Amino acid sequence: MSISGLSVAYGPIKALDGVSLEVAKGEIVSIIGANGAGKSTMLRTVAGLLKPLTGTILFREREITRQRPDRIVRQGICMVPEGRRIFPNLSVKENLELGGHTLRSRELKTTLFDMVLRTFPRIRERLTQHAGTLSGGEQQMLALGRALMGNPDLLLLDEPSMGLSPLVTQETFALIRRINEEKGISIVLVEQNAHMALDYSHRAYVLETGRIVLEGPSRSVKCNPAVVDAYLGFEEE
Repeated sequence: MSISGLSVAYGPIKALDGVSLEVAKGEIVSIIGANGAGKSTMLRTVAGLLKPLTGTILFREREITRQRPDRIVRQGICMVPEGRRIFPNLSVKENLELGGHTLRSRELKTTLFDMVLRTFPRIRERLTQHAGTLSGGEQQMLALGRALMGNPDLLLLDEPSMGLSPLVTQETFALIRRINEEKGISIVLVEQNAHMALDYSHRAYVLETGRIVLEGPSRSVKCNPAVVDAYLGFEEE
């Protein structure tokens, strides 16, 4: 995926101002920054939920800027939104089935369903359970599984550690890496936990007030003094 000169506004307030970035095939790219920097806005724009003022978004060398969300999903981009947004009154199985609603092939749906259950064995044990009764970590697994049911080549993950304990956060990020390595799925990771984001990604961008101010290999970004002071220092005590 390639984003070039992307600007997005909420009324008179510009949330993104000329953002450009690249995500290579099979790569995990993290986006870090303070609350209100525009991280979630960028993901929502890529997913078609927001319309940009200017800029272009290319995926597989085809422009998808301003396309409807359902068309973007069909082209291979799925999003796990902040707060997971599962359907609490539906069963786990029904939530997963909704993730594959854009697919026409019954055989592909079955293959993906089996793959999700192998990837998340805890979800397999709770297929008939109402999704709202799952723990926070299990709900995150379900949200990831639902996105995988869309057969994506690119996953957009918005704050996957939100509301999770440190132990469950570690488990969740291990699953994210496993999905990337075993399935070859590219991932854009927006995450407030900068340490985890930088540890589990290949490259990183730092977003401040709607603009990219730093980019590079995650290891290099993690060692940058400005990043340490702004996002990592409090965890180094």
